[in-house]
Amino acid sequence: PSDKLSKYHKKKERLKALFNDEYDGNEDESKHFVELKEQSDAQTRLNKEFFNEEPDRERYEGHRPGQYVRIVFTKLPFELVRHFDPHYPLVLGGVAPVEQQMGLVQARVKRHRWYPKILKNQDPIVISCGWRRYQTRPVYSIQDHNMRQRMLKYTPEHMHCHATFYGPLAPPNTAFIATQGATDKRSSSFRIVMTGVVLGLDKTVEVVKKLKLTGTPYKIYKNTAFLKGMFSSVLEVSKFEGAIIKTVSGIRGQIKRPLSAPAGACRATFEDKIQMSDIVFLRCWVGVDIPKLYVPVVNLLAEDKVWSGMRTVGEIRREQGLAIPVKKDSQYTPIERRDKVFKPLVVPKNLQKNLPFKTKPKLSKKRNNQLYVTKRAVVNEPGEKKLITLMQQLLTAQKDSDKRRSDKKKQDRAKHDAQVAQLDRKLHNKAKERRKVFYRKNAKADQAEKD
Repeated sequence: PSDKLSKYHKKKERLKALFNDEYDGNEDESKHFVELKEQSDAQTRLNKEFFNEEPDRERYEGHRPGQYVRIVFTKLPFELVRHFDPHYPLVLGGVAPVEQQMGLVQARVKRHRWYPKILKNQDPIVISCGWRRYQTRPVYSIQDHNMRQRMLKYTPEHMHCHATFYGPLAPPNTAFIATQGATDKRSSSFRIVMTGVVLGLDKTVEVVKKLKLTGTPYKIYKNTAFLKGMFSSVLEVSKFEGAIIKTVSGIRGQIKRPLSAPAGACRATFEDKIQMSDIVFLRCWVGVDIPKLYVPVVNLLAEDKVWSGMRTVGEIRREQGLAIPVKKDSQYTPIERRDKVFKPLVVPKNLQKNLPFKTKPKLSKKRNNQLYVTKRAVVNEPGEKKLITLMQQLLTAQKDSDKRRSDKKKQDRAKHDAQVAQLDRKLHNKAKERRKVFYRKNAKADQAEKD
């Protein structure tokens, strides 16, 4: 036991000696360290005395410890380092894990009142939401009374509307702004095109637009008709079985079954017999696909700090000098409708014999030659001429008397209205004076009570 104890003491002494050598060091090393510390302190005091908090102190001395933060980035593009400009400020920010997911964002937007144009559906815009700036293509819609999101071709002038676009998710009630481009060169007018706020994050957003299908009948059997030109295949007809259709004349109907030939033909029933000249149309709604475009604005990666994303169709046409294509079918043309001429009612003679007299047709045939009564000339006697002249003079005098009487009534009515208006003004002024006196007395009485 004594041997083991002695070995243990020797081991402890050896470890203590190593510890002292490691942390105490030699006297020469400690002196050198103290000299370096004194030199550093002396240089610090000299810098403080020389610069004395001058504005250009940081230019020569640099930033002191505690005035800056060192951040290490990973997976950065090499263009950021190559084209780094220390005079161009960088703003650092962080996003929550939820905001790193991508999806469809619903927002309520409104065109900025200083922006001179309205916005077109699916035109690319740059959205600044939170710490992100990215380019996307929104689909504008408006909510109907039945909660249907109906697509709009353009944003309203002075109204809010809904916008659905693809991008990073943001919490509800997050405000954002949108511009047409990321640089001033894209637009010479006010740059902020619209403002908005995020409403919700729903992956089942459905935006619909109107679709009108038209067809014509090619066979008619009483209230049943075979239609063509409305669909292109049997599958399309099967999707619209039971749909409500209508003719231009207002006769309603329903699609029943598809037909084998021709392709896209169907059988339909109506509430009344239709004509071969009728046009049948079907009003329905079709879904609109939201374009999944997300292009972050990376202007710091360019040497001149200018970023150009997707251009609008108008900008491309303007730069290339292209004219707007004109479709003849889309132009308005004057509508010329011929008046429908119905054939005259013809009652057979056998049926006319059995009809009572009051229901028999009493139509006289047109005569090619005029009768004697219509083409004869009437010659008045001298006494009849005087009588006709006298009656004309009496009628003229009566008309003149009636006119003078009506003019006199108008003048009297205008004079009476003026008198009534003057009387009303006097009564109004008197009532106003009475109210002033009443309120003045009440004010004096209240003041006296307070005193």
